[in-house]
Amino acid sequence: MKQADISQVSHYLQQLQDNICHGLETEDGLATFTEERWNHTGGGGGRTRFMAKGKVFEKGGVNFSHVRGDTLPKAATVTRPHLAGRKFQAMGVSLVMHPDNPYVPASHANVRLIIAEKPGSDPIWWFGGGYDLTPYYAFEEDCVHWHKTACQACLPFGENIYKNYKKWCDEYFYLKHRKETRGVGGLFFDDLNEWDFEKCFAFIRAVGESYLQAYLPIVQKRKHESFGEREKSFQCYRRGRYVEFNLLYDRGTIFGIQSGGRTESILMSLPPTVQWQYNWQPTEGTAEHRLTEKFLIPRDWV
Repeated sequence: MKQADISQVSHYLQQLQDNICHGLETEDGLATFTEERWNHTGGGGGRTRFMAKGKVFEKGGVNFSHVRGDTLPKAATVTRPHLAGRKFQAMGVSLVMHPDNPYVPASHANVRLIIAEKPGSDPIWWFGGGYDLTPYYAFEEDCVHWHKTACQACLPFGENIYKNYKKWCDEYFYLKHRKETRGVGGLFFDDLNEWDFEKCFAFIRAVGESYLQAYLPIVQKRKHESFGEREKSFQCYRRGRYVEFNLLYDRGTIFGIQSGGRTESILMSLPPTVQWQYNWQPTEGTAEHRLTEKFLIPRDWV
């Protein structure tokens, strides 16, 4: 892999961050992203962009990073023990948006490239990423739109790509201790290098550029729904599941911490307000009950 290839990916990811931030700011209509630039101890750094107290988004962030290190973190070598001890570069865009209105789902997206390097050997690279949707009050048509958009983004790369990465997403964003999915899924992929570099790069561009197409129509449809204390309380309760997943299972969070990344940027994904209620159970037949009974299980949406 040429150094020019790495620069090309890094340049694209910064453009993607710019485009997504512009789309989300336009949709919010009030809040704008503030930017902090930071340096990594091993080399490189990133641009953290953070939004809070908007008209639509209570909290959100869109981060770009391109960092280097002397040793791949354990999170990256668990399934690749032969790469332990190699130097690395990691670059990506990662975002999480937490809306104020409980009828608007939270969303997450990430695209990344990791390169393991060793003197005298060719670098080993792989792409990863995806996006997923976490509704509190779920609607069939929103889930169908989200997954159809993901499916269309994948289709040029093979008929089974969406099916395989949708299944991977269902399995990955699963809270084992709760026996439920975090949300209604989407796409998740890692270790992507079975195609040549250009095709893999084209695929993450397709995923990255379809995120706003998948998310903004749902935001536009639900952001004017009226809500009260009951809905906000349930939103805060369900946000607790988001925190549990990110701190216990999320590979990106673990990789970032292990690689000495910027803690504020890594934990930016956590929601602003959360509740844990002991052994709370929704009343049967309510919208809150339907979420877990009908939506937080793997389903075919397309």
